[in-house]
Amino acid sequence: MSTDNFTAGAAPAARYVIGVDVGTGSARAGLFDPSGRMVASAKHDITVFHSSGAIVEQSSREIWHAVCRAVKDALAMGAIAPDAVAGISFDATCSLVVLGEGGRSLPVGPTEQDERDIIVWMDHRALGQAQGINETGHAVLRFVGGTISPEMETPKLLWLLENRPEVFEAAWQFFDLTDFLTWRASGDLARSTCTVTCKWTYLAHERRWDESYFRAVGLGVLADEGFARIGQRVVEPGTRLGSGLTAEAAAELGLRAGTPVAAGVIDAHAGGIGTVGADGAPESCLAYVFGTSSCTMTTTREPVFVPGVWGPYYSAMVPHAWLNEGGQSVAGAAIERLLSMHPLTPEAHERATQGGQSLPSMLAGLAVQAAVELSDAAKLAQGLHVVPEFLGNRAPFADPHARAVIAGLGMEADLDSLVALYIAGICSIGYGLRQIIEAQAAAGAPIERVVISGGAGRLALVRQLLADATGKPVLVTEAEEPVLLGAAMLGGVAAGLFDDVRTAMAKMSRIARVHEPATGEIAALHDARYDAFRQLQSVARAIR
Repeated sequence: MSTDNFTAGAAPAARYVIGVDVGTGSARAGLFDPSGRMVASAKHDITVFHSSGAIVEQSSREIWHAVCRAVKDALAMGAIAPDAVAGISFDATCSLVVLGEGGRSLPVGPTEQDERDIIVWMDHRALGQAQGINETGHAVLRFVGGTISPEMETPKLLWLLENRPEVFEAAWQFFDLTDFLTWRASGDLARSTCTVTCKWTYLAHERRWDESYFRAVGLGVLADEGFARIGQRVVEPGTRLGSGLTAEAAAELGLRAGTPVAAGVIDAHAGGIGTVGADGAPESCLAYVFGTSSCTMTTTREPVFVPGVWGPYYSAMVPHAWLNEGGQSVAGAAIERLLSMHPLTPEAHERATQGGQSLPSMLAGLAVQAAVELSDAAKLAQGLHVVPEFLGNRAPFADPHARAVIAGLGMEADLDSLVALYIAGICSIGYGLRQIIEAQAAAGAPIERVVISGGAGRLALVRQLLADATGKPVLVTEAEEPVLLGAAMLGGVAAGLFDDVRTAMAKMSRIARVHEPATGEIAALHDARYDAFRQLQSVARAIR
């Protein structure tokens, strides 16, 4: 069942750009003016299908329909005519879309349901294939931190070939979800440098696929075809595609045919584009997207190889710069899972709902009430420690088999103990981030600041705890929806409103607030808790 959410503001007379973001659970559209001010936005939920065996699937047809509804609703809420829209772009999760001839959906799993044609990013069915690929030790793996993840596309393609060969054979195109959306909008089969470099092993710095890699891992058929099904033309984000919106897509979206469509990016990378240019120094900032999962993106002028951290990727986010990408497979989802284990959660959830809040928001509010300063909330965790690796460690250990650890849990079942569990969970997310920052710095990619985006990082308490846990200032941009803004920036580049992506980043985003890390007693507390985090993590690996 779909739910609809709308926000709107005044709509000045100007040219506008649309950013569309497809996350794990919803499709959103944001309408922005050239200064980066969001005029209106709309959201429509999308279905996630879960099956045994770590299978997670979606429907490209449902997603496209949700995108169209969101764009139409945003236009209506902003009272903006289609002719006033200068350009549009898309970002999405790095999920695999499988289509047959004519764009028909093909079933990617054992349910045989055609509409379930997407293997979602978090689907871990290809663990065995990822392990086999890693055992080849191929040189291409240097550009994914040395270890490929089952969240990436070549392990999933290999799983399809080995387990559903008839579907693999019948496939006309294999798309990253972002590239599916730009194709559906423009008819152009070009892939984004962002998607295929970060998730498909394309070597953007050499502008080629490595044929020997595909043959070594068992996907030589794709090389035999000249990579026609995964992308023969690869372009940088913001590149104008085809002749703009096709007549069919324009009618479905409520826009004008020919409206420029930009090559898009992965959703987390849109958050990076929408934030790291705000202070004018992308290379000194780590973009941290804190949503269902978390993603860290660090920009460097020269390639830096960090074991366990994906990349370096060339021109995958900031044009003509290198990108290292880390993060965790679950972050906001880890907090939800953690809270679900507490006996008081059903009652607390009902109380939060009655107050018009989410459960994490209510718990954060209670923590703030109990603390003199935001930073003091860390004391509420007391002796409770969490390693939130419910779905493995994405970085810096690239260990999909890792699992969560909770230490110090007692018999308490009251609200205070639920708040303590929440605070311990948020701090643990910060320690995972700190671990990535330290690994990158040791390899030669230090950062000075963290710029945050994502729905799970909206609360001031969360931002302050992350600053304290990492020891780095956490910057907040003016944009309420930096992921949508990042996508919209690309639409502005394709429309000719900006000369390039760096210019759009500088013109459309600004820093609004800075959360400085605590010093003294609080810093010492986090140092001690971080040490406990690493010890528990190490013990969990050893006993496994």
